[in-house]
Amino acid sequence: MPLINLISDTVTKPTQQMLQAMMKAEVGDDVFKEDVTVSRLENKLAAMFGHESALFCPSGTMSNQLAIKCHTQPMDEVICEKNSHIYQYENGGWAIHSGVSIHLIDGIDGILDASQIKSAVKPLYDWLPQSKLVVIENSANKAGGNYYTLEQLKTISQTTHNHNLKIHLDGARLFNVIVETGDPTESIGPLFDSVSICLSKGLGAPVGSVLIGSKPFIDKARRWRKVFGGGMRQAGYLAAAGIFALDHHVERLKLDNDRAKKLGEALKMCDYVDKVRPVKTNIVIFDLKHDYTADHMLHYLSLQHIKASAFGDRTVRFVTHMDVSEQMIDDCIKALKAFK
Repeated sequence: MPLINLISDTVTKPTQQMLQAMMKAEVGDDVFKEDVTVSRLENKLAAMFGHESALFCPSGTMSNQLAIKCHTQPMDEVICEKNSHIYQYENGGWAIHSGVSIHLIDGIDGILDASQIKSAVKPLYDWLPQSKLVVIENSANKAGGNYYTLEQLKTISQTTHNHNLKIHLDGARLFNVIVETGDPTESIGPLFDSVSICLSKGLGAPVGSVLIGSKPFIDKARRWRKVFGGGMRQAGYLAAAGIFALDHHVERLKLDNDRAKKLGEALKMCDYVDKVRPVKTNIVIFDLKHDYTADHMLHYLSLQHIKASAFGDRTVRFVTHMDVSEQMIDDCIKALKAFK
């Protein structure tokens, strides 16, 4: 039985067609701005999201941290949902790199309301950090891939800018959202001062994230990328994979979302499952009843050649992606039904 790897959508490997595109890439030294394939990728995403410029980065963590660094200064404050990736999974980078504090908001299923952001903005007192940046994660990983509607984003953007704050979109899995909502990228991008797009998750590229924004913002981010150690040389081989992914792998994300929903429906029928979080995109998070632990479940799954991740003592996460077929989903459901 082949391995069914549902631990994350970061585990995908390039297709043969993507590898061919990578091997044919025209490259140069990107630190000297001489890699034309990197420039093509950056220009493609900037135009797609209605901004002037973009910057290819090694990871989504780096692109998010660059956004925080360039939008803030020490003693400022970042406002975000309590389970945001920048807070949960970026090792306190906001404090280390930028010297800022963070204000956590308890959203509803990972989603912030504009009124919550308005209430979080601090008055200008000497003894308080200055509210400067709002970070929105869409889709919301720890909320089971839940997402904002375009109208919600418009309201949040207007509220944020009315309070003279900047707003950054952590769009690591944004295209999984877009295939559900049908919202055009050019309607989303201008709502934000910066956008981060991951190429190495559902889109299936091996490496990379792109930070999008105005030219002055990206010029500043480029300098900080060098300080962070993110200046790459012949990065066009990696950028070519990103271009291929954007051209060929976006629409197929709907398959991943639908397969995740199929898993979610099957889990609802399992008597050992206490709760399945609403499955909106390609992430399935479920809670086990008190007689079961995540470790117990993961051990059983490993014996069935299935990999998943623990999201708590009794919580497990599955993530679907392009390397997981319909047959693999059926085999996983069969294994789940047999669990005792």
